[in-house]
Amino acid sequence: MGKRPSNLGAWFAAGLSVAGLAGFIFLFARRMDIWGWILAPVIFAVYQIPAALLYGLWKRRRAEMLPKPAEAPAASPEEAPPPADPE
Repeated sequence: MGKRPSNLGAWFAAGLSVAGLAGFIFLFARRMDIWGWILAPVIFAVYQIPAALLYGLWKRRRAEMLPKPAEAPAASPEEAPPPADPE
């Protein structure tokens, strides 16, 4: 049996996401004016970039570690079973 991939990368990405939210609140939300509310989605997205990149790397590594399903060989018309009798 193969080694199961760890979920540590996903938990770390979630932690970075929460840290990005906390950093946004600490740096900007305390003294927001109208420009802050307009730019808040952009600033928040920038703080989420490290978490999103780490999650993508974890997902790609996990996909490489998981076994791929076996593909059935394509049957040629000569190898196909005869059609069933309708009676």
